[in-house]
Amino acid sequence: MNRLLLAVVIIVLAVLPVLPGTPTFWITHLNYIGLASLVVLGLIVLTGIGGLTSFGQAAFVGIGAYATAWMSTALGLSPWVGLLAGLAITCLVAYVLGAITLRLSGHYLPLGTIAWCLSLYYLFGNLNFLGQYDGIAGIVPIDVFGFSLSQGRRIYYLIWIFVLLAMWATRNLLDSRPGRAIRALRGSGGMAESFGVNMATYKVIIFVYAALLASLSGWLYAHMQRAVSPSPFGLNYGIEYLFMAVVGGTGSVWGAVLGSGLILTLKDQLQNVLPKILDTNANFELIVFGVLMILVLQYARHGVWPILATWWSTVFGRGQARGGAAPRQAPALPQRPRPEKGRLVLEVDAIRKEFGGLVAVNDITFKLKAGEIMGLIGPNGAGKSTTFNLISGVLKATRGQVSFLGQRLDTMPAREIASLGVGRTFQHVQLLPTMTVIENVALGAHLRSKVGVLSALLHAERSQEAQLLHEAAVQLERVGLGEYLYEQAGNLALGQQRIVEIARALAADPVLLLLDEPAAGLRYKEKQALATVLDQLRQEGMSILLVEHDMDFVMNLTDHLVVMDFGTKLAEGTPDEVQRNPAVLAAYLGGIDDDLDLAEQAVPDAAHSGSVGQPLANGRLA
Repeated sequence: MNRLLLAVVIIVLAVLPVLPGTPTFWITHLNYIGLASLVVLGLIVLTGIGGLTSFGQAAFVGIGAYATAWMSTALGLSPWVGLLAGLAITCLVAYVLGAITLRLSGHYLPLGTIAWCLSLYYLFGNLNFLGQYDGIAGIVPIDVFGFSLSQGRRIYYLIWIFVLLAMWATRNLLDSRPGRAIRALRGSGGMAESFGVNMATYKVIIFVYAALLASLSGWLYAHMQRAVSPSPFGLNYGIEYLFMAVVGGTGSVWGAVLGSGLILTLKDQLQNVLPKILDTNANFELIVFGVLMILVLQYARHGVWPILATWWSTVFGRGQARGGAAPRQAPALPQRPRPEKGRLVLEVDAIRKEFGGLVAVNDITFKLKAGEIMGLIGPNGAGKSTTFNLISGVLKATRGQVSFLGQRLDTMPAREIASLGVGRTFQHVQLLPTMTVIENVALGAHLRSKVGVLSALLHAERSQEAQLLHEAAVQLERVGLGEYLYEQAGNLALGQQRIVEIARALAADPVLLLLDEPAAGLRYKEKQALATVLDQLRQEGMSILLVEHDMDFVMNLTDHLVVMDFGTKLAEGTPDEVQRNPAVLAAYLGGIDDDLDLAEQAVPDAAHSGSVGQPLANGRLA
């Protein structure tokens, strides 16, 4: 759809100004839609994709406008110099504001953007050299190879060329390695950090990117209007831009243009119609906008564009099928060397985690060697997942040490631990539901490529992107989900989503793999297939630590077991030794008893929480 729509839009935009009888008003209106689209496009990335709400984008429009206005009038410099200066100033201001503001969370973040938007607005109106509230007039028009863009029909083409280029660059960005990290910002920061994504850095990146697009819009606005004043750069315009993003579709590049067009057209028509209907010049269109926002949030929460896209797919054909062709062949990504079998890989030494007065993990100690699978078992609430989080850096230990191949992990953040070769899954599935399965898995290989934002924007990373997608496809084929490459992850069953998480962890090329309840939600044959994959990984020299409630799965797969109860290590040994351990039997059976009813209570989870498991039969946790 996007290619056909793009072709139609380009043809219409190119032909419209030269058609006989095209009203000047239409051209002017389209110019304003293009200017707004640039700002809203930045909000699509910042707010719609990244989940960072900003009411202050109008202030960045003002920086771009005032920078070129002052330089062209006071210094007599070319508008193109003003563009570079405006972008540079905006980049600096946005970086500083972003580094400060983005530390806020919840409702404090949008309140922070309101604060600095108002501050910049009043700054524009109180600086003498910027003309205070009268602004700056007499701005020279843009000149392109000696051709003056002094008229609306002439600057029209420049505006829409920038809009289309910005849409192309933004689409490239979102479909790349940095784009997957950006899409993980909304609600999955902890997961992304566990695969090496520096979430704080990416927040600042998209904040600056959105500001630069707004500054570009301001530059074009200043030379189109030939005058600037503070009024278009206040908070009310910042709210209007955000409204355009919501109405158009906060998750879609095309939603920026659609939302801008709908709101500006509706605003113009309401200003003409309402005074006649109500016989007043009062500003009633704001009330209509408020009602419209309520209706959009109620009936089209993702905006108008997704509705149109769904309709298009229904009428003119479906999108890419889940069994679509695999990504093109590409050279394999480099792999890290595996330690020799039997070498100590993971050492957990008296690790402890306290939450206030609650001791979640109480001085746990164990070791894991290369080419081994160790099971961490115990009832719900025993502290198993907390132990995983301590090892992977999601939580900081109260005391104790965790070492991986001789390096301490307990002092490192999660992304640095991931870079050493530690991959993991999660107790509660953490996939990005609106991304395809292959994109979710490719996120796991984030650290295996160095593609930057600039390369992604210019689409200069095609070979590296092909490698990442090919690696993701290989891992999905390995775990038996090769036919689901292009299915949205949120459409899969829970068991399949857990398998996708394993494929994502394998895409990171780990030396140590932490699996938190990998068999939960799987059918019997799926569990057998998973056990085969894990056994193959063990033969390849990978070390695996898993938490699991299915005792039959654990006992038949693991080399070593650690039993936890109320945060404390209860027993350790081979599966046979653990099943005969008096402490385990006493904890879960109250002592050895041949009575079958007591035997059925042997499963740790059943003893504490009624979780489904296998009974103790013939002296075995099976």
